[in-house]
This record gives sequence, C-alpha cells and structure tokens, in this order.
Amino acid sequence: QVQLVESGGGLVQAGGSLRLSCAASGIIFRINAMRWHRQAPGKQRELVAGISSGGSTNYADSVKGRFTISRDKDANTVYLQMNSLKPEDTAVYYCMVVDVLSRSYWGQGTQVTVSS
Repeated sequence: QVQLVESGGGLVQAGGSLRLSCAASGIIFRINAMRWHRQAPGKQRELVAGISSGGSTNYADSVKGRFTISRDKDANTVYLQMNSLKPEDTAVYYCMVVDVLSRSYWGQGTQVTVSS
C-alpha cells in the first residue's frame, strides 16, 4: 500500500516562507513524476509545480519565481520551497506521485495559510 505523507504546512505572514515535504512509502513502482497541487476554498484543485524523473520542472504562472520544487529520488521525497508567500497562496496543498505505469497516488493534504 502506497502512502504519501506531507508535512511543513502552517500559518505564515505575507512575504514569509514555508517548505513542504512529501515522502512516498510502501510498495510503489518506479516513480515518474512528482507534483504539488493546491485547492483553495470554493475553488478547483490546481497544479502548482511538477518535477519529472529527469529533473525537468514546471510551474503555474502564479508561483513562478517564488516557488521551487525539488526531489530526492533515493528517498522518494519531493519538496516545495515557497517564498514571498501571498494571501492568495492560502490553500490545502496536496502531493501527487505518478509511477511509470501512469498510476497516481495522492497525499492527505497540508494546510497553508498566509495572513495579510
């Protein structure tokens, strides 16, 4: 059974920083992509950032230049460094992993709240 455990969320003032972590464990086939999504109240879940097995990254326009995604392949862990946070970044952040068979797994989510 695959488990994704997220950590690092919390309350921060606008302009501050947080670092999210997501560790994948269990019987998991080789990981391809690792991604962070978020969902704000009343809004659809959206892709924030992704990183491929080769290290290529992509970001939502709203976070480019402020967020950085990285991964530790040996530890099956993905990180999201979030700087210059804004109140509009407030959301539940979800980790998602895609294996080479295109199966996807989701974490339980971690709350990020940015106060103005």
